[in-house]
Amino acid sequence: MAMSTTTLRLDSELKGRIEKKLKDTGLSLNAYFTLAARQLDIQGKIPFEIKTPSEKPTQETLDAILLAQAKDEEIIPDDTPSFTNSKKMIEYIKKRAKELE
Repeated sequence: MAMSTTTLRLDSELKGRIEKKLKDTGLSLNAYFTLAARQLDIQGKIPFEIKTPSEKPTQETLDAILLAQAKDEEIIPDDTPSFTNSKKMIEYIKKRAKELE
C-alpha cells in the first residue's frame, strides 16, 4: 500500500498532553491518527463520541436522571402525568404554571 504524508496543525500544549496520554498506551501520535482514520473507514463514522469540555451535567440534570431511574426501577411511584391529546397537555401545563406562580 502506498503511503502519503499528511500535515496536521495542533496547539503545542494540546499536542503535548495527547502525546503524554498516548505514551501510556504505547501509541505514537502518528499511530493514533492512523488508527482513527482506519476506524473511520471501517465504521463509516467518527469512531468515538465527540464531547465538549462543558458537557458536565448540572446537579439539576443529575437529580432528574436519578429520579427517572428510580421511577423506571419502580423504587418510587411514577406520578408523571400522561395525556391522550395535546389540548389536555396544554391545559395541564397552564394549570401547573399558575400553581407555581
